[in-house]
Amino acid sequence: MKSHYNDPTGPQIVERRTLCVLVDNEPGVLARIAGLFSGRGYNIESLTVTETEHESHLSRLTVITSGTPAVIEQIKAQLERLVPVHRVIDLTMTGQSIERELALVKVAGSGEHRMEALRLAAAFGARTVDATLSSFVFELTGTSDDVERFIKLMAAIGLVEVSRTGVAAIARGAEGM
Repeated sequence: MKSHYNDPTGPQIVERRTLCVLVDNEPGVLARIAGLFSGRGYNIESLTVTETEHESHLSRLTVITSGTPAVIEQIKAQLERLVPVHRVIDLTMTGQSIERELALVKVAGSGEHRMEALRLAAAFGARTVDATLSSFVFELTGTSDDVERFIKLMAAIGLVEVSRTGVAAIARGAEGM
């Protein structure tokens, strides 16, 4: 996703980027990375973290951020300089990655609203994980855009609450990080 903003030096292109960061799984690493972003005024739109290599005690962070190409390069360079960071990959630039997000969406309603919620859930491939006489909780996995569209449609029906995991991303092909 690209957008523009005005700058005294001319229009700047702001791009959304997906960065994967391989780090040591130790206390304080996430705080240091979050501090790097906040200390320089960079925004984290989505952040997921999990240990991926148990024997090596390595964790993978997937960070969604936005900025001009120069700002993104600065973010990557600063991340690579942090001591617990082993590798930084810009999945957006590889052009061959898969991104998914999980959302739990609670919808309340009765009558036609209830039937419409079920129809929309089926159309999006959402799974019903809880149902009462007055509400549903749907589980939806898909791209962030798909999740966002589903939530907007459910808002018109009786959206009560949303819980989202953030983006998980991985490069296509046989190569690992």
